[in-house]
Amino acid sequence: MFMKKIWKLKNNDSVSIISLSSGVLGESFCEHQVKIGTKRLEDFSLKVKFTPNALKGLKYINENPDKRANDLIWAIKNNEIRLILCAIGGNDTYRTIPYLLDNDYNKKIISSMNKIFLGYSDTTINHLMFNNLNVPTFYGQAFLTDLAELDFEMLNYSKTAFKFLFSENKITYKPSEFWYEERKQFGIEELNTSRKIHKEEYGYISLQGKEKFQGILIGGCLESIADLFIDENKKDINKKYNLFTQNCNFKGKVLLLETSELKLEPIKIKTMLEFIEKTNCFNELEGVLIGKPQNEAFFDEYKEIFSSFFKKFPNLSVVYNLNVGHSYPKMILQLLGKIEIDVKKQEITTYKA
Repeated sequence: MFMKKIWKLKNNDSVSIISLSSGVLGESFCEHQVKIGTKRLEDFSLKVKFTPNALKGLKYINENPDKRANDLIWAIKNNEIRLILCAIGGNDTYRTIPYLLDNDYNKKIISSMNKIFLGYSDTTINHLMFNNLNVPTFYGQAFLTDLAELDFEMLNYSKTAFKFLFSENKITYKPSEFWYEERKQFGIEELNTSRKIHKEEYGYISLQGKEKFQGILIGGCLESIADLFIDENKKDINKKYNLFTQNCNFKGKVLLLETSELKLEPIKIKTMLEFIEKTNCFNELEGVLIGKPQNEAFFDEYKEIFSSFFKKFPNLSVVYNLNVGHSYPKMILQLLGKIEIDVKKQEITTYKA
């Protein structure tokens, strides 16, 4: 499959912040984080632009999925913009999909994109849309959660990962030496305070299969993918636009599954895996990469659920405990790009397409 070449960032490039899911970025209680995140991007020698509707708040963004879709087209068409950075996740970016894919002009614009698109969580749905149109994207960080970190600076591991966007080729990740808890509060009173920090004890854990393997990375947030089979509205979107179905080509792919901030009971994680299983993907994939649970919630219980579930797919290589998605700090991985995993060396290498 031909991989579209994605630009790398360089000094003085423009980044556009977009609200494709939640509109929280535009609320007054986020103003201090908007300033922090903007300054951090400027410190990377980037120029910051907000899409026309990005700062209009929760109510407007919720009520106008068409405007969110228009913002994405605006950002893709704007020749100055090289990076489209999602503000944060949410739970209803699926509502933008019809406005993007039912319009032939919009679909053509999306298919031709060679900019960096970066987001995670509910943005998984946008990633699936892009990837199914053969457009690589980048998974792992968002404006509010990472660039606008309330401490004196970004988490170092996350900052190093962001610099990968300026690279031509690849980045190799080792497990972070430390992991951090999610904050309980995000108000201005938290400014210049540190997250609770823990020493990493496990590193990348092989649950089964080969300790060294490779493939083309797809996927994202486990709950976002599973909801395409559970939520009635999302089921219709998934079926119509073939975002993640039995009709997708899973051969040669490695599936990323990382769990959200909801910290669901382990039995619910098992149920979600069973829904995803209906696509037959686990019989075709090269491997599955599973993120570290946020705050290491249900760490052992999730490990047991994943170990037990995947035993019925003995040809599948499964690795647990990556610093990706809702855990802190965060790597950035290219979706629809080559990924290499070497558990013995404790290395994960993601390549630019």
